Amino acid sequence: MSQELDHIWSRVQAQLAAVVDEPTYRIWLEPLRTEQLTDSHLVLLAPAHSCRWIGERFGALIQSHVAGVLGPETTVELIAGHGSATAPPRGSSTPGWERPRPTDAPPTPAPMSSIANPKLTFDQFVIGDCNRLAHAAALTVAEMPAQAYNPLFICGPPGVGKTHLLSSIANLLLSHNPGLTVRCTTGEAFTNEFLAALASGHTEAFKLRFRDVDVLLLDDVQFLERKTKTEEEFFHTFNALHDGGRQLVLSSDRPPHDLQALEDRLRERFEAGLVADIKPPELATRLAILRKRVQHDHIELDDPRALNAIAEHIHSNVRALEGALIRVVAFSSLTGRPISAELAREVLDSLYPRSPTGVPARRTVAEIQAAVSKHFGLSPTELLSPTRTSRVAWPRQIAMYLARELTGESLPAIGRQFGGRDHTTVLHAWRRTSLRISSDPVSREAVDKLHQTLSSPPI
Repeated sequence: MSQELDHIWSRVQAQLAAVVDEPTYRIWLEPLRTEQLTDSHLVLLAPAHSCRWIGERFGALIQSHVAGVLGPETTVELIAGHGSATAPPRGSSTPGWERPRPTDAPPTPAPMSSIANPKLTFDQFVIGDCNRLAHAAALTVAEMPAQAYNPLFICGPPGVGKTHLLSSIANLLLSHNPGLTVRCTTGEAFTNEFLAALASGHTEAFKLRFRDVDVLLLDDVQFLERKTKTEEEFFHTFNALHDGGRQLVLSSDRPPHDLQALEDRLRERFEAGLVADIKPPELATRLAILRKRVQHDHIELDDPRALNAIAEHIHSNVRALEGALIRVVAFSSLTGRPISAELAREVLDSLYPRSPTGVPARRTVAEIQAAVSKHFGLSPTELLSPTRTSRVAWPRQIAMYLARELTGESLPAIGRQFGGRDHTTVLHAWRRTSLRISSDPVSREAVDKLHQTLSSPPI
């Protein structure tokens, strides 16, 4: 009977191999083994870590091909291998197919998304010359996953809409194809989950979460730089998905060729698809963003020119643009003054200083370093030195924070002017300073004083 059963299963396997792609068959269907066939009931063994997922993803397919070989009355039961199986629960939405027991399921995966926001859709995305290509590519991917641009790599500075596009892709995919498995995450979350899986010995479950998907969207892929083990894992995850015909969408604050700390083989794969960059929004796009936000939030404007005043203050960051609108509206509400161009300028001039020509005042990194050094009684050489003593480290973090706020230069460019430091160091300094001034009045006073000193137009 064993030889006959093996022969029957080999016929089913041949049919399955003909209808799914080769990597999918090799990874998920080839490991299945027959256990017994009694009274038109076929029992199959599957690896314990993937038993439930195979049942949910391929149950109907296996059932139909088994019925084609053994007859329509045949039922299929999938149980976990390695002698750990007990009778699984009966009943399923697929006739003749019995899902695996919950006790054999892999650990419950993390929520579908750490970045996908249901409010961030293509309808809410404002299209301009700065983002037209990225928007069109993202929409194409959402409508035809794995058929057009794979991978799609979206790059641009912080706050220009990369995360919005990734969320839009996820939301459109799930609304039109609810059967798809879509996972959205960030480079940081991917790294943290992988390290946790290594520590707990659940790397197979981790691989299952990220490789058994139809679409993977990864925001801030630059976070993987200089993390050797995580890079290695993502390299294999990328290959498994791409070779299996699954869609990948990645975003970064820089184009692939500028991710010099990543392995060459990863950067080459990122560049093999479509690289679509997003630039800071021009004035027309900034105005369109503000009008859409005003309409969405039902904000009553007493003076339409107020939007122009806001758009003229904020040049590079959509989040800062929306935050400026909120600040003006809040000031109007608290003071009872109408929202006007004059009010907007009054509220925003202290935060976003402007020169007499109407162009926002910009400082160089060198000017900021000199002002910070003078304020804290340091020499510029000390500020750029490798020392990490608190006497130098905190002023250096403030200088990096102000450089990001006032220069408009990229993080890598700022880092290079701080003794050749990495862009992640600048981002870390910005976050640490933001957190500290939000809770420490003394620190906030020091940063505000320096901000005010640097707010006057450069001479």
